[in-house]
Amino acid sequence: MSSIFESFLSTAEALEAFGERAFVAQMLRFESALATAQAECGLIPAAAAKVISACCNDTAGFDAAAIAHESGRAGSVAIPLVKALKQRVGERDASAVAFAHFGSTSQDVIDTASALASRPVLDAVLADLGISIEALLSLADRHGDAPMLARTLGQPGSVTSFGWKAAQWAAPLVHARAKLRASMRDALAVQLGGAVGTQAQMKGKGPEVVAAMARLLGLSAPAGPWHTQRDRWVGLACELALLTGSLGKIAKDLSLLSQWEVGEASEPSEEGRGGSSAMPHKRNPVAAMVALAAAQAAPQHLAVMLAAMPQEHERALGAWQAELAAWPRLLQAAHGSVRAMAQALPGLQVNTQRMRANLDRLRAELPAQAASEWFDPALADHAACLARAQVEALRQQMKDDI
Repeated sequence: MSSIFESFLSTAEALEAFGERAFVAQMLRFESALATAQAECGLIPAAAAKVISACCNDTAGFDAAAIAHESGRAGSVAIPLVKALKQRVGERDASAVAFAHFGSTSQDVIDTASALASRPVLDAVLADLGISIEALLSLADRHGDAPMLARTLGQPGSVTSFGWKAAQWAAPLVHARAKLRASMRDALAVQLGGAVGTQAQMKGKGPEVVAAMARLLGLSAPAGPWHTQRDRWVGLACELALLTGSLGKIAKDLSLLSQWEVGEASEPSEEGRGGSSAMPHKRNPVAAMVALAAAQAAPQHLAVMLAAMPQEHERALGAWQAELAAWPRLLQAAHGSVRAMAQALPGLQVNTQRMRANLDRLRAELPAQAASEWFDPALADHAACLARAQVEALRQQMKDDI
């Protein structure tokens, strides 16, 4: 069960994906696909596969809370699930019990279910990421020529354009989208190795079964089991963490630009969003807050997954289990971050008059030579030209990635 604090830092769909009922349903999808694929390949009777699939499809017949509770004693959430599945199969056809979960192991069920549970959330991440990218590119188009202060080391520097700033925000998101898609194709894969990864009970038909399961589940078919080979899965986690850091950078800039003393940009306002219980004049940057919280938390979740990579021999003791707990938290933080920015960026309010006023005030306080050197209008024009070229290149990259 998610804590009360996770609900506003993530999204309902990301939190639900790894809830008890939803994850049990994904494990049952694995068991159904396993039986169906094995029947197709002639490993188990077709009649038994039909009974097993029918039981798996009746997800209401499984007590997800009890399965989760019993997992603490069993050492795996898959063990009480398989026990419950075999009990239900036996109630329909005792002869089919021996073929339920045939040739598989707990890690096969959980790793594949994790891929299944993650896919719709990752698809939502990509959709919200696309909204954020388009919003930033549109901002760069609309305000490309607007001059503003560039800041270095927390202090005003020279002059730049808001278009260049928005294009720079967009660039790592475009890169992240392409890398995330590629990583998803590799990492969202069927796991099926059996007890020690050799598919020993499959009579040489393991690859055929995996290919059939991949087709049934909409996952990729890896060249072999990846029980303790976590590089692709952790690689996907790395891409999520990088994305979360890039979103955090945008959020940090927006939080600074929205300070009352600066007033150059602000999140859109609406009823119930960003207000203060004590100070009615406040306009809190809620989306930036969520993205910054995610950027703080993501490295810790990723660190757990990276630290868990040196796993023992064919099956891990402790490391894999730690990774299992860290992955949903990372995914939930990432989607909370990108959803928050996707809600804020399309309606971002850009105050070009305030940008100009801040520039003029600083220029007036500088010696004439310094003001002429660092605030020459040609510098803002140059930044605007860079922005237009960057936006064009990013849009082309997006087309190429489709």
